[in-house]
Amino acid sequence: MALTRKERRDGGFTLIELMIVLFILGLLAALVAPRLMGRVGKAKQKTAQAQIQLLATTLDLFYLDVGRYPTEEEGLKALREKLDNLPSWGGPYLDKSVPNDPWGRPYIYKSPGQHGPYDLYSLGADGAEGGSGESQDITNWQSSP
Repeated sequence: MALTRKERRDGGFTLIELMIVLFILGLLAALVAPRLMGRVGKAKQKTAQAQIQLLATTLDLFYLDVGRYPTEEEGLKALREKLDNLPSWGGPYLDKSVPNDPWGRPYIYKSPGQHGPYDLYSLGADGAEGGSGESQDITNWQSSP
């Protein structure tokens, strides 16, 4: 028994119909993606600011126990690992290892700092000093971006 043309068509989609659906999905993605990408950049900046504030708080706890901030050579690892020359160290001050910034690079810690007892910052998306937008540096001495 041969199938009629209508019965064969009821079995699935035609190539044209699939191409139209894919075109519409592509068009929607092209309209929505730029808006979402802008939000991802802002979210990374806010994450970096929150991590810097957390690290600043733990640096203050270190200061209260030891009487000084970690030297630049000791770095942020002093928040997690006890050094031999610190008998009053009360850590570990962090439950996990010191995180990298949201762009995958280590935070920069300088002690003494130019803006206070220490400078703690991320170079932002571009990995270079300065910048604006998503490339703006995130620091412990400036307000959030």
